[in-house]
Amino acid sequence: MILPGKITQLYVLDLGLFEVRGGERLIGIPGFLLETDQGARILFDTGFPPAYATDPDIAARDGLPGFGRLVDFSPAQTAEGALSLLGLAPADIGLVILSHGHIDHVGSLPLFTHAPILLTRIERADPKPRYFGTSRPMDWPEARYHLIDAETEVCEGLTLIPTPGHTPGHLSALVTLPDGRAVVLVADAINRISEPAEGFADAALPKTAMESFHLLTEIARQTGAEMIYGHEPTQWPQLPKAPTPW
Repeated sequence: MILPGKITQLYVLDLGLFEVRGGERLIGIPGFLLETDQGARILFDTGFPPAYATDPDIAARDGLPGFGRLVDFSPAQTAEGALSLLGLAPADIGLVILSHGHIDHVGSLPLFTHAPILLTRIERADPKPRYFGTSRPMDWPEARYHLIDAETEVCEGLTLIPTPGHTPGHLSALVTLPDGRAVVLVADAINRISEPAEGFADAALPKTAMESFHLLTEIARQTGAEMIYGHEPTQWPQLPKAPTPW
């Protein structure tokens, strides 16, 4: 295990609302905060760069219009703003887990370089985070990176599961809470409920993405876990958001 103790709490962070490719769909941008009984705070994904909330010209310069547009992204929906709803600041985070290097997950990573950053070795091997398409406006920040290649138990109640396909080094997580409830933080391994039927057409490795889908659904079946999808439009409004716990 990487951390002592066990998971006691899970919060869903509202990191904005995004319109994909000219109205194709409207998606929520989730992040997650996990707390342990030893006082550790773990952030799973970081949302868009905070500068996008105050200067749309920066998003345009980075090529975001080729992906879509932010329709709801205020300072309160940056990683820092979402944490403040829980009375926390970036300095309170002791570990960051990155599912993958797309900009809506990696964008606020520079705020957390004081903490170890955990991701797969494959994902970190990219010279720059993947962002979207061929655009690579962001560098990996200088930080302590903890790289994994296989299923990894972070602490009791939190297991990381490599789920390649959406990107070659994508990572998901299984969370078990003290009351016995289990949740799979799928991230973009299953971006939306319709993806399997669509053959994971948006994935970097569609065949591998399908294999990861079958792995995650089997884990959910065995554990009774609820899945939180990466950007399922019908699920997002129903999820309790911080400061309400899961």
